Amino acid sequence: MDKIFIHALKSEAIIGIFDWERQVKQAVYVDLEMAMDVRKAAASDAIEDTLNYKRVAKRLISFIEGSSFHLVETLADRIAMLVLEEFGVESVRVVLSKPGALRSSRDVGVAIERARVDLDGRPRSTGAPT
Repeated sequence: MDKIFIHALKSEAIIGIFDWERQVKQAVYVDLEMAMDVRKAAASDAIEDTLNYKRVAKRLISFIEGSSFHLVETLADRIAMLVLEEFGVESVRVVLSKPGALRSSRDVGVAIERARVDLDGRPRSTGAPT
């Protein structure tokens, strides 16, 4: 399966379990790998036949900036569900990094993979506070 990727997409979110983290937005970085067949787009050379990664990036930034989760695991999962639901890719790999979370580390985060079959019975990708 082919993959379209976005690396180091920067946004800011209310994310964390401590009181101070609930008061200020923090930077998060997202790496995405989205699996889809790009042969039609390669043959036609038309944006309509592929995944418009600019639309994906804009939607994710909007979603992340409006979110308020305690765990990076939850935010990463909701990002994956959003991409699967709204952009129709076959599967997605999300790496979410939260810089500065540990003084002795550049960043911390989580890497998850989800596929279309994971959509069944899952909560929708709302950015509502948890």
